[in-house]
Amino acid sequence: MRALVLDHTLRLETNHPTPKVPPGEALIRVLKAGICGTDLQLIDGYMGFTGVLGHEFVGIIEQSRDRKNLVGQRVVGEINAACRTCPTCLADRLTHCPHRTTLGIDGRNGAFADYLCLPVENLHVLPDQITDDQAVFVEPLAAACHILQQVRVTTTDRVIVVGDGKLGLLCAQVLKSTGCHLSIVGHHPDGLAFLAQRGIRTVTHPDELFQAFDLVVEATGSAEGLRIAGRLVRPRGTLLVKSTYRGNISMDMTNFVINEVTLIGSRCGPFEPAIQMLQQGLVDVESLIHARYPLDRGLDAVECAGTKGSLKILLEMG
Repeated sequence: MRALVLDHTLRLETNHPTPKVPPGEALIRVLKAGICGTDLQLIDGYMGFTGVLGHEFVGIIEQSRDRKNLVGQRVVGEINAACRTCPTCLADRLTHCPHRTTLGIDGRNGAFADYLCLPVENLHVLPDQITDDQAVFVEPLAAACHILQQVRVTTTDRVIVVGDGKLGLLCAQVLKSTGCHLSIVGHHPDGLAFLAQRGIRTVTHPDELFQAFDLVVEATGSAEGLRIAGRLVRPRGTLLVKSTYRGNISMDMTNFVINEVTLIGSRCGPFEPAIQMLQQGLVDVESLIHARYPLDRGLDAVECAGTKGSLKILLEMG
């Protein structure tokens, strides 16, 4: 099969071995996959990953020895493959299983290929109303939905998202569904216009804000973004860090202690709410598609994804 393989450098292989299907897993023919910021971080050396990249995908189940009724179904898949037997898994913390592999990120080949394998338990059959383009966004949208599992957001809360990239735009749409007083600070005209059209207050500089916020969501993945987020949170407020960071970040923690700020890390989230939001038309993801590339031009697609201001780049397997 074809695959985009990372091993010190990124290359397209046209004769990569098709994965063998372990017990309890399914072979999925990938239809489309999305390139995200984590993929770019991995290419730059984050996590030391080697193998096939990619974790945002939609595909068709081709083989499933344990669940033959699933063959032919269109699916998306949760990316953390847990052992399901250790104390962490038995305590229902599957995404933190110490023995887990993570699709295209840690110990498991990913979705930038013609085929991938995932445990059957990780797969979600899609309703017909959700298009393939929308389905690619289920994984990052689920990460945005995870915010509402971690923090109770009410209609009176003042909330701000720092960052108007791909993840920030999804987080803002999910938070808007709560009816909170929502703002976003960013610097990409297209992204800010997208949100303004949906009634979300946008600013280009934190100095334009004359209040502190109950909840601040950091979605830039940069040291400066984290520092801005720290300045915007009110005493005894919550700072939720949604980004992937590579390397160390220096930060003055004094105000976090003095102001008794709650700091929450946040990553993968539940697929069911994300699928429901797409099915009900509560979020617009298709407007975030910047460009499409066939897998054979995968290296060009990655280069485009790394261009400043680009939104979601799709790989189409064809």
